[in-house]
Amino acid sequence: MDILPLLILLVLGTAAGAINAAVGSGSLFTLPVLIALGVPPGTAVRTNTLGILFSTIGSVAGFRREIAADRAGIGPVSILAVIGAMTGACLLLVSPPGALEIVVPILIVAALVLVVFQKRIAAAIRSRQDRSREHRVPPGREVVERHPYRRPALVASMGAASLYGGYFTAAQGVLYMAILSALSGRSLSEVNPVKNWLSLLVNAAAVLVYLVAHLVWGAEILWIASAAIAVGALLGGYFGARLAKKLPDPVLRGAIVVVALVALVRHVL
Repeated sequence: MDILPLLILLVLGTAAGAINAAVGSGSLFTLPVLIALGVPPGTAVRTNTLGILFSTIGSVAGFRREIAADRAGIGPVSILAVIGAMTGACLLLVSPPGALEIVVPILIVAALVLVVFQKRIAAAIRSRQDRSREHRVPPGREVVERHPYRRPALVASMGAASLYGGYFTAAQGVLYMAILSALSGRSLSEVNPVKNWLSLLVNAAAVLVYLVAHLVWGAEILWIASAAIAVGALLGGYFGARLAKKLPDPVLRGAIVVVALVALVRHVL
């Protein structure tokens, strides 16, 4: 690969890392460039995922204190995210590229609905839980509140979303933010650190599958292109996390909607 495309991937990798830290879906910057350079879709996804993994490393480093504060509640969803991601990565190795054209737009639209109506959805879930608790718990008995990230609906939804994340890196962050916020009742800025943690697990699990496939039967990865993306993504992820902490919730919501719409247009057209 020539020096100019590598420099472009380096710059766009930096932008992707910053976008991933704040919103997610930074792969919308790098993956289309790889495909435009003539890289086959499967190889492009594997190459991009390996490089973008370093954006999540940078993001998690930037959010390490916030993630540590929720450490007690993210065990089950973390385990299911790894399982889902490895399953999705295996599916990428054996499925036709055309499957992406059907799955991606549907999930992006679902994420948009969750983000736009997050407050209403969270309020409805909370109201339903309160009514259920009133019928289930005898008067005078103390109720132990379940950690928001341990709610069965959230854990199951993130498991399914992680399967998609392992299958196709782009736009996964938007989906994760939407699910975590809507089903936990927390704001977008509050769930962003955990979104980055789960993105790290999903990308690392997918990369592990791709590396095994590369060693066992030669699944192609463009190492030099991954390295160019990785250097930029690591820097962008770390400094993007510091910027994301200062963004108010309405700004994050607007950014997510814009990124999701761009992703939808790219996949539909």
